[in-house]
Amino acid sequence: MGTDRDIITSRWPAWLNATALLLASVVAVAALSLQVRPGAEIVAVAFPPWWNTQQIFEAAASADAAIVRTTALAAIVVVRPTDQEGLSRLRQAGAWLTIDPQAIAACFNTPAKEI
Repeated sequence: MGTDRDIITSRWPAWLNATALLLASVVAVAALSLQVRPGAEIVAVAFPPWWNTQQIFEAAASADAAIVRTTALAAIVVVRPTDQEGLSRLRQAGAWLTIDPQAIAACFNTPAKEI
């Protein structure tokens, strides 16, 4: 009656579904744990990684944020914005993310250097 044709169906491998679920949960947990607490006076700010230190410091200064300390990654600095509008000014100056500084303290601190 008809011709036999091989029907090729493309299916994802079973492990790909599990991997996608794992990545989604890691992103959700990170987003919730790294969120800045309401009313926080000090925040960690992530700037584009291709910016040099001078560009990062100029962007923080243009947003009227005092630099508290730097981290092991040059693109992430801990700052103290001057008022409630400080976070929006930091974003306008080029900041990608604002992060709770206590959440990143263990990961991005520079080791103590002896002089």
